[in-house]
Amino acid sequence: QVQLAESGGGLVQAGGSLRLSCAASGRTFSNYAVGWFRQAPGKEREFVAGISGDGSVTRYADSVKGRCTISRDRAKNTVYLQMNSLKPEDTGVYYCAARNSAVVTTTFLYAYWGQGTQVTVSS
Repeated sequence: QVQLAESGGGLVQAGGSLRLSCAASGRTFSNYAVGWFRQAPGKEREFVAGISGDGSVTRYADSVKGRCTISRDRAKNTVYLQMNSLKPEDTGVYYCAARNSAVVTTTFLYAYWGQGTQVTVSS
């Protein structure tokens, strides 16, 4: 089992920045790919960014490319999502998820999920 806990969400004005953290405990987390997803009210959960277990591969949704950076600190068992130039449409609950394989963008392929952290971007 892998337990995930997100933190770092909050209320920020458009153009601002936030850094989300996903702290993991349990099995050898460094072997797991991690994805960040978000869900806005009334919308489906969508992929935001992902990183491979060794950190060599990263993927981003087109909507956040150039504004977000995903990284991981293997010693701390933590994955980060740095979000800059935030827009109101970035508002939603942000979840991190892990899978013991390659990083993918498909929600249901991730076995482990955190509880989410709220991000609200005001205009």
